[in-house]
Amino acid sequence: MSIELISILLLFFSFFVLLAYGLPVAYSIGTATTLTILLNIAIVPGITTVAQRMTTGIDSFALLAIPFFVLAGELMNRGGIANRLINFAKSLVGSLPGGLGYVNILAAMLFGAISGSAVAAASAIGSVMTERMEDEGFPRPFSAAINISSSTTGLLIPPSNVLIVYALASGGTASVAALFVAGYLPGIMVGVSLMIVAAIWTRKQSIKRGKGVKLSQLWSDFRKSFFSLLMLIIIVGGIIQGVFTATEAAAVAVLYALILGVCYRTISAKDLPSILLSSAKTTAIVMFLICTSMAMSWLFSFESIPQLMTGFLLDTVSNPILIFLIINMTLLVVGTFMDMTPAILIFTPIFLPVVTELGMDPVHFGIIIVLNLCIGLCTPPVGTILFVGAGVAKISVSKVIKPLLPFLIAMIVVLILITYFESISMFLPRMFEL
Repeated sequence: MSIELISILLLFFSFFVLLAYGLPVAYSIGTATTLTILLNIAIVPGITTVAQRMTTGIDSFALLAIPFFVLAGELMNRGGIANRLINFAKSLVGSLPGGLGYVNILAAMLFGAISGSAVAAASAIGSVMTERMEDEGFPRPFSAAINISSSTTGLLIPPSNVLIVYALASGGTASVAALFVAGYLPGIMVGVSLMIVAAIWTRKQSIKRGKGVKLSQLWSDFRKSFFSLLMLIIIVGGIIQGVFTATEAAAVAVLYALILGVCYRTISAKDLPSILLSSAKTTAIVMFLICTSMAMSWLFSFESIPQLMTGFLLDTVSNPILIFLIINMTLLVVGTFMDMTPAILIFTPIFLPVVTELGMDPVHFGIIIVLNLCIGLCTPPVGTILFVGAGVAKISVSKVIKPLLPFLIAMIVVLILITYFESISMFLPRMFEL
């Protein structure tokens, strides 16, 4: 058995054993990478290689956008934006039968898109909507299922931190601007599919129709949420028009969110230390995941794993449809036990050469991998949003699984459509020539 094969086996075996043992993902990645490099100490400069690759992995101007968007999301979360968006969504669709289910989904889409965080959307929208929905006859587990599944849409609809991470992992073959624009239609499709599931359920349960809203109330709620919604146009529009880069847009988002919070009188000077501390903690976790994942990605290149995987899949399976299906199934499984950021950084270098060899655009694949991992965020045993949503609803995870299944099926159907119909993702980027 060659040293290259032994190294690959050691890398994956040690990683999964450490993960199964309960070691945090970042530590599992770093330890497995270090052990494999020690095995190759005769041809690798030394153990300092891990530290060097971790440092150079986060030495990127594009990654500066992440701490800024995290801070902007925290400011939005503390700034009372969620209530304004919920009221506006309720004015739009709340009068339909079972309308609060649609309100939850629409509000999560809007808030997730503005904050760029699925966790923020799940906690902010869920904390407000759970009690309201229960009062309207929605069982608490079903309310939690709606909140959990809809919170992921903000990771597809820009601005999105994970799309920035994918742009880094793709080696520059997919631009942040193109990814941001490509995420709109898939994100909206996911939201609509979740609304269809909610509509079928409410029809079976005979949930009563909500009260109608006068045009004056709709206008009032729109006016109150207008400046929050305007942030989407400013940030994404500015990037598309070349006014600023994604990193500069993130800084603009922080300033805009702070001004809104001050104007709404929901953020004061005494709130800033706790907001900054919370943002710093989140950023530190994300950056540590990124730097250890980048070290492992470098090791993949060193061991020629992407080339081996490309050759194996293309030689073994000749049908592109089956290859895309295998990749999707693999990513769905990966998403159940691995956080989104390291999964993107680790598996993009492995699968991107395969799909590009088959003619798939890197931007299109970026949307596919993100949607796959969004589904993983809602599934046990590691699904972050699953635990956050259940915690916000104050129920056990086991009670959420059954009502969550139809929503997961709807997301998988959208994933299949996006995978095999490239124009869904690429229509807008090609229209804007990105």
